[in-house]
Amino acid sequence: MVSTAVSRRQRREAQRRPQQSHRRTLTVIISALTTIALFAGYCAADITDVAPGLLTLKPVTAPVFADPATAKSGGTVAGTLNTNKAIDSTAASALVNELLSAQGVGNDTSVIIEDAQGTVAAEHESNTPREPASTLKTLTALAASSTLNMASTLDTQVFLTQSDDGTNTLTLKGNGDMLLSAGDSDANHTNGRAGLNTLAKATVAALAQRGITSVNLEYDDTLFGDSRIPAGLSEGGAVLSDYTVYFTPVSSMAIDGGRQHTADTPAPADPDDSAGYPELSQHTASDVATKFAELLQSNGVAVTGDVTANTAPSGETPLASVSSATLSEIMAYTLRHSDNTLAEEFGRLTALAKSATNSPEGGTEAVKSTLNDLGLDTSGLTMADCSGLSPGSRLTVRTLAAVQQRNLTTKSGAAGAEGLSIAGLVGTAQDRYTDDAVAGLLRVKTGSLGTVASMAGNVSRTNGGALSFAVVVNNPEDYAAARSAIDSFITKLAGL
Repeated sequence: MVSTAVSRRQRREAQRRPQQSHRRTLTVIISALTTIALFAGYCAADITDVAPGLLTLKPVTAPVFADPATAKSGGTVAGTLNTNKAIDSTAASALVNELLSAQGVGNDTSVIIEDAQGTVAAEHESNTPREPASTLKTLTALAASSTLNMASTLDTQVFLTQSDDGTNTLTLKGNGDMLLSAGDSDANHTNGRAGLNTLAKATVAALAQRGITSVNLEYDDTLFGDSRIPAGLSEGGAVLSDYTVYFTPVSSMAIDGGRQHTADTPAPADPDDSAGYPELSQHTASDVATKFAELLQSNGVAVTGDVTANTAPSGETPLASVSSATLSEIMAYTLRHSDNTLAEEFGRLTALAKSATNSPEGGTEAVKSTLNDLGLDTSGLTMADCSGLSPGSRLTVRTLAAVQQRNLTTKSGAAGAEGLSIAGLVGTAQDRYTDDAVAGLLRVKTGSLGTVASMAGNVSRTNGGALSFAVVVNNPEDYAAARSAIDSFITKLAGL
């Protein structure tokens, strides 16, 4: 009996299974059809704008834009230089003779005028080596700007060393920026482009991320080795007292070139204006490190112990850094303000780039070798330094004019040309002309020492073409009169 009942139950379950399967299949089909119908219905409603959505049958209004305004034609900033326009040699010779006979010039004078092709139009004792004063800087400028990457910067960096005993040491490393400011970085000026306070704030922020509130501070001033001062400016390892307002030893870093402004020599409102000659600090790197320690503490990080000199760790990523103006901008600052220390530094940077001796002598040799490589005639050239400040430098006006011939081209070394002082506009020659009609046409480098009045440059001629020139007066009978005679001479060059 039990077996019969079980058999009947199994037969009934077997009959129900196909029925259930058919119902599930039917349910799925109906659901799918319903979904499709709903989707199609919503799409239809969306297209006809009955229901919200992206679809529509309404026309789309295309945006209408106003016709572009007609651009105005720009004026001609500079025309094409006619390098083939010759110079009237008779007129040029008359101008040279006028200079030589001018009151106060004396007999120890060389002068040369060349057209844009390098053809000599007039000259006087152009092969005689004479002391050039700061016109020597044009040689350094050409050599440096032909060797270095003038778009690069000089970065001042901070490195962190953490010792096993828990000591945290910061090392401030300079890479040649002698135009740091003590404040925040200033993007609008060359002098002060990189600011120590900006560097301090970035350093403090990086330390805070590491939970560090107290450090030791060291500084690395090893960039230019131990020999920093040209022999003619040095006595007992220090700059001669007569020159400390004109020169400070080249350094890996300095604030405002080491200038120590006072009530008698106040800082100018424009940091790029270096008018006046305040006393220069003779230990600029340690000055920077001391100031950096003060800024760290004012921004919340304690500096323990003395600030000492050391070398930065090699191969490490800096904790923080700030960048100077480009070398091209610093070159312009150097030439227009006739900065002796920066000129010397450019010579030293050129020596480092050429793997020459890291010394003042290495700098002058690097400049001379570069000029020779460029094909300039350096006969009679003696460089006591890279600035023209030291006694003993000698060159011919032919060499000075050859540099200016390079400046009239678009070859390498453009920064050395672009940085020249422009009469009527900027630099030491801003007021070195006698007729407003030539303002902006004279691009020059001046030279002034107690027994030297000199100038070299290139000129846009008012009747077309250009010329290069150089004049060096040694031992003038009347310095002020000789200087005025040079101003009159270069003004009249534009009319040749």
